[in-house]
Amino acid sequence: MTDDTDTDTDPIARTPGKGRTPDAREIEPRAPEEFGLTQVWWGNGKGKTTAALGMAFRAAGHGYRVHLLQFMKGGADSVEDVRGEYNAIAEIPGLSYENTGSYGWHGFLDGSEDDEHEAKAKGALERARELVDAAGEADLAEPLALEAGPEAGVHMLVVDEIIYAANRELIAPEDVLDLLERKPDGLELVLTGGHERPDYLLEEADLVTNVRKEKHPIDAGQRARKGTEY
Repeated sequence: MTDDTDTDTDPIARTPGKGRTPDAREIEPRAPEEFGLTQVWWGNGKGKTTAALGMAFRAAGHGYRVHLLQFMKGGADSVEDVRGEYNAIAEIPGLSYENTGSYGWHGFLDGSEDDEHEAKAKGALERARELVDAAGEADLAEPLALEAGPEAGVHMLVVDEIIYAANRELIAPEDVLDLLERKPDGLELVLTGGHERPDYLLEEADLVTNVRKEKHPIDAGQRARKGTEY
């Protein structure tokens, strides 16, 4: 009698999942086997940060150490002083975040000062360099302590809105490229932001996604909604 799960006769059994239905498992420290790419998410559509956060949660769910560094989401009068993603991140082992943005949004008539935006962006850039260098000093082929700070190394670093900062000349494109040059082989580096095509990254990045807007309720006057935008 032939065993239906025999890998010699059953093509599904030869797949990584072997035909099993996925289920939730306890999160324990693990190391990724195929990390090390640079991803770029840009465009005028909604979903760049959302996509990056989705990957961050997914990676953390596998027990990989992940950190989110945000450049420009420092708060605004159009949203409450709470972010749903921060509350969720606080509940996930191995996933952490920090926000380095200035209050308001650069270039908007919201009372924020351009000099402060530039200073915060440069500070965020230096922090990104520190985290990339720290990852280079860690053994990314091994599990990392989930409770340790990002200074002990991370498998995935999401640098949110850094491309916006470069578009707005708060930092230079060369500063962004420097992060790619510093990146150790095992670090998955995810860069987001910007409505302008980042030509300087197209050849250097491994994955580039243009998130295009077809229609957005903000154009009809809809403000940011709790649970979808924050």
